[in-house]
Amino acid sequence: MSSRTGHIRENIVLYGALFANVAIAVAKFIAAGFTGSSSMVSEGVHSLVDSGNQILLLYGQARAKRAPDASHPFGYGRELYFWAFVVAILIFAVGAGVSIYEGWIHIAEPAPLRDPTANYIVLAVAACLEGTSWGIAVRAFNHERGAKSWWQSIRRSKDPAGFIVLFEDSAALIGLALAGVGVWASHRLGDPRIDGVASIAIGIILAAVAALLAREAKGLLIGESADPEIVGKIWRILDGHPAITAVNHVRTIHTAPDAVFVAVSADFADDLSMGDAETLIEEMETRMKAAVPELTSIYIRPEKREFAVHQSRPHDLDGG
Repeated sequence: MSSRTGHIRENIVLYGALFANVAIAVAKFIAAGFTGSSSMVSEGVHSLVDSGNQILLLYGQARAKRAPDASHPFGYGRELYFWAFVVAILIFAVGAGVSIYEGWIHIAEPAPLRDPTANYIVLAVAACLEGTSWGIAVRAFNHERGAKSWWQSIRRSKDPAGFIVLFEDSAALIGLALAGVGVWASHRLGDPRIDGVASIAIGIILAAVAALLAREAKGLLIGESADPEIVGKIWRILDGHPAITAVNHVRTIHTAPDAVFVAVSADFADDLSMGDAETLIEEMETRMKAAVPELTSIYIRPEKREFAVHQSRPHDLDGG
């Protein structure tokens, strides 16, 4: 299998969402041009922003895979988190901002009602495409989350691409429903301002999604520890060796979605020679990498228990 084919399969969620959103954006803008619907304009902007977001995430993934160098010895993996934060800002500033603005304009200056047939056709097609993209994202997310709840998995996820697409597609489906209701109600009641209200509602949903994504991206950008399961594996490996009398702390940080740096402080047996300590450290590193393939950098510091406790601040927590 070629590297290009492998890349596409690896990012099938992003490519699927990108294809769907580009096609939907074009159709929505055409329908909005024929019908003058503000909610359709908002939905077109929404799909256009989502398309740009997928391109930014793909770009971020490519940049994050660059090899470590002198200026970035731990690699560029966290650059993906930066682009995830940019995506959240774009959803808020462009998607939500334009939707609320368009809605307000159409409430203040209602446009004459036109035949909504084109809107209904585009909304139906968009729902099918978005639903397909959403289904792909859900299957990929469920595969990753295992037995965890959805919220727990989102909070612990270190790969923003998966849950960003899931959130975008979920918001898109809700937006389509609101746009459909807005178009129907405005014609049913003969009041075009209702369509503007639907546009504002779409903007509020996008703003809420953007805020949630920004919160998650911020945590990843600042630096989050590995899952407790990973920390527990490392701790058990160290604590189970007879030459290690105490494990003072195990501290981890993600340098990329699939790369973890770990720093360990452990109290070695007093009768262990320098040469034996070096051998022990090499053995521990080998066992840790075998048990946790995500570990890319390991630092083990021999340190007396009393000294480590004295040096640690009162709020320092082991395992994180």
